[in-house]
Amino acid sequence: MGTVHESGDGQPVLEITGLRHKAGERTLFTDLALSLRAGGSVAVTGPSGSGKSTLLSCVLGLISPDAGSVKVAGTEIVGLRRSRLATLRARAIGMVFQFGELLPELSPVDNVVLASLLSRDSRGDARDRAQRLLDDLGVPSATTSEELSGGERQRTAVARALINEPALVLADEPTGALDAETRDRTAELLFALPRRHSCGLLVVTHDPGIAERADRVLRLSAGTLETVIEGAAE
Repeated sequence: MGTVHESGDGQPVLEITGLRHKAGERTLFTDLALSLRAGGSVAVTGPSGSGKSTLLSCVLGLISPDAGSVKVAGTEIVGLRRSRLATLRARAIGMVFQFGELLPELSPVDNVVLASLLSRDSRGDARDRAQRLLDDLGVPSATTSEELSGGERQRTAVARALINEPALVLADEPTGALDAETRDRTAELLFALPRRHSCGLLVVTHDPGIAERADRVLRLSAGTLETVIEGAAE
């Protein structure tokens, strides 16, 4: 299968070519390819066990594929030394998980600032930037993140993903734990990110109502990505 290109206006932030990977005796990827540019969004769907989360793990460098290339913001991550990979991951990739994965004892702003500190950001305005992001996303002040609603926690997770101004944002079932109304508001926020923040967005989801908001919807099947909807959000 040829490379699946996303029609964002910016530079490529994710380029996957010839990706092959097996888990035990099961083949997950067979010559899988994907290209995503800044300003664009892609949603990947597929049945449980098809390899969607494994694909994100390959992009994060948590899993080394059997063969192929994965470039994030122009840097090849397959075979990259652990220290350089950790630096690239912290500075170039923002991650939004299904359950937010916040530290419950920390305030929303401290959760966001922590991501900046872990990237060894030398700028001294991390707390101000974190607060601006939270204000922009409508997250209220709170002593701990446990005081927030599910939607507010997920918006905090989005702010955390954006604090280092990443080239690429990944989201793994980001609305799976939310009620219908909160899910729709969160999805609207997520898919506005690429153009507002000049990044690429790759979302893995089981929810077709969420997926169809992306510029392109792809289905992971038989080890490759098949186009379901092209230009859905345009």
